[in-house]
Amino acid sequence: MDLDALILHFFHTEDPSELTEAEYELGLERLKIGFGVEREPGRKFALWTLMDALGVAPLPAEAFAKEPLLKAAAEDYLKAALRMERYGDEE
Repeated sequence: MDLDALILHFFHTEDPSELTEAEYELGLERLKIGFGVEREPGRKFALWTLMDALGVAPLPAEAFAKEPLLKAAAEDYLKAALRMERYGDEE
């Protein structure tokens, strides 16, 4: 999934920094609903990662309770993100 396309779809803009707080909250609500109804695993994971980047993602155990492979992938994603946050690009 294309990040720019997701932002445009859920927030109706290419530049979320231009949104009012109410517009941003509405976009987050649309994103959460989209995640809740999505059934294709790859798309669902992509929506979850966007939600995580925006600080509104549920924990992997909650988000993917019935999907153990997605739950494991989400946990791995969070571990990698934490490592990047702590250590950055040391090369």
